[in-house]
Amino acid sequence: MASLLDKAKNFVAEKLGVVAKPEAEVIDVDLKDLSRECITYQAKVSVTNPYSVSIPICQLSYSLKSNGREIASGTMPDPGSLNGNETTMLDVLLEVPHDVLVTLVKDIGADWDIDYELELRLTIDLPVIGDFTIPFSNKGAVKLPTLSDLFT
Repeated sequence: MASLLDKAKNFVAEKLGVVAKPEAEVIDVDLKDLSRECITYQAKVSVTNPYSVSIPICQLSYSLKSNGREIASGTMPDPGSLNGNETTMLDVLLEVPHDVLVTLVKDIGADWDIDYELELRLTIDLPVIGDFTIPFSNKGAVKLPTLSDLFT
C-alpha cells in the first residue's frame, strides 16, 4: 500500500512539474510618500497568470533588507485576484521608519540612496492544488528624498 501511495505522489509531482505556473517579478521600487513617522516606498510587482481563469490571491508577504538587516516587513492580506491570461500589476507599500534610516547612515552617506533586497512571497489559491506560494526577490537602490523634494 505504501508503494502505491509513493507511486501516486511521484506521478502527481511529475505532472505538476510541467504545468505552467504563475510568475512574478518586481518591476520598480520608488519613493511614494514622506511623513513624520516614516518613508513609504512603493514596489510595483508584475504577476502573469498563464491560466484562462481568474486566480484569487490569498496574501502577499514582504521583507525589505538593507546591509543584511531587515528594515521593513509585512503582509498584504487579500490583495485581489489575477485575471485569466493576463499580467496583473500589484502595488506593495513598504513603510520604513525614520529611526531605522539613521542606522543606515554609512550606506546612505556614500551615495544618498539605500541599497536594498526585497523578498516577496505571493500566495495564491490554485484549484485542485490548493495554496501555492511563489517566492521571488529583487535587489537595487532607492534614492532618498532631498530637501528640494520635501518642499515641492
